[in-house]
Amino acid sequence: MTFAPYDLRASAESAWSGDGSAAVPQRKAGIGWVDMALICVFLLGLYTNYTIMLSAKLPFPSAPSGIAGVILLLRRRDQITERALVGLLVVLFLYIVSILLAPNLTFLPRRLNGLIQLTYSIIIGYGLFLTVVQASRRQISGLFLSIAVFILIGCLLEDYTGLRAISDEVRKVIYRSGVYDADLRDMLLYNRIRPKFFASEPASVTFCFSLFTFVWFVTSRWRLKLFLYVALVGVGIFAMPGPTLMLMLVMVLPYMLFLASRKNGRLDIMKLLRVAVLAVALLCAAIIAGQSVFSNRLKDISNGNDPSFFYRVQGPAIAGMDTLLSLPLAGAGLTGEPYVESHVIQLYARSPAYSTAWRAVSPATELVVNYFWMHWLYLGLFCGLVIAFALTSWFYALGVPSMAFCWMVWAILGQASGAYVGPTCWAVLFLTGAAAILHQRGDTAAARPRPTPARTDLPSRLQVLRMRTAAPRESGSPRLTHEE
Repeated sequence: MTFAPYDLRASAESAWSGDGSAAVPQRKAGIGWVDMALICVFLLGLYTNYTIMLSAKLPFPSAPSGIAGVILLLRRRDQITERALVGLLVVLFLYIVSILLAPNLTFLPRRLNGLIQLTYSIIIGYGLFLTVVQASRRQISGLFLSIAVFILIGCLLEDYTGLRAISDEVRKVIYRSGVYDADLRDMLLYNRIRPKFFASEPASVTFCFSLFTFVWFVTSRWRLKLFLYVALVGVGIFAMPGPTLMLMLVMVLPYMLFLASRKNGRLDIMKLLRVAVLAVALLCAAIIAGQSVFSNRLKDISNGNDPSFFYRVQGPAIAGMDTLLSLPLAGAGLTGEPYVESHVIQLYARSPAYSTAWRAVSPATELVVNYFWMHWLYLGLFCGLVIAFALTSWFYALGVPSMAFCWMVWAILGQASGAYVGPTCWAVLFLTGAAAILHQRGDTAAARPRPTPARTDLPSRLQVLRMRTAAPRESGSPRLTHEE
């Protein structure tokens, strides 16, 4: 019988590990073009916020994100661990309990509708998370920087070429409602019309540009990335003026404190003190820049003449704080604005920052456009804290190194976005969690356990084995074959 050539050294080196067990072959971290394309579709859904109404009361928000998120989750279903699944079910169960504890159960059908949307948003966000953490830092940083630069160039083309007319016509076809038409207000505040670049409103453009650029900043390994990040903020303010871009500088603070100050996966106190000085300097720069670049807008805010800022920042804080005191157990319930509508309107009317000359807001969901304060308005103090703790525990089980970083970034961007039960709110949390994992892990993702170093006595074992095979055969002794 003949045998195929056999490389004994290669076999032994691949078979032996430090503990004598078989070594597991490793693959370099990364995802394929299909996953990259699906991530792009997901982000397109966040950018356009394109919504399909499945029924009169049941929307399909950010439809491209929903379709892409479900596909991503199915492609990564084998990576869902039992512990992660239990964490997800616990979080959803607590939301169910919260809508049952909320007052006035006549609003239960509406809260159930909100629970369905929330579940949908969390599940597709989880699918995005599982895919992003399988990618390399180079892939994710390159993708998000490319998309951010694409948005930036598109806005410049809309400002200085004939792209605006095409963008406006496309927007009229795509969006049936919620299309921004306050161009006169833009002229008064910014001396020009802000670009929409195929989005429903300028706020969506600036929000997504801020989020995508920040994800690149966290995942990039470039040593001078902070300078490019600040440059992108400056060019962004020039191309798409809006105070949301100032949040980009504020988000550097949690990055410096909770990610850049880590060493070998743990906080380094000395490094923390060094980066804290830089973070505070950037925060002061953001305040100064905001006062100089958006002086007209800040003047209107201080004089109580900016309804947009009131309904996004000031008003939600008033309503949220009041809910923590008046409905501490479970708040108004998910999507519970109609339950507290009249009370919130009274609170707003008593605020010195509110003007009764403003057009009445309708529907009630437009009263609070801030998903950070919506968390407390919907859940109250008790359920809000319990669910925040459950989410934190779940994310730690998923491997996120710093939830303080994730929650701070989530809260900062919440000042520029609403829809707590929508995909955008949860995409921010999942993207920051995935970016934190990539930042700590490095370029190569260990999808499987790393093999331990080969045994140091392996050469001697090979020599003994060769001596046995080369020794003269005694009479009656069988020949040693590869099968033995």
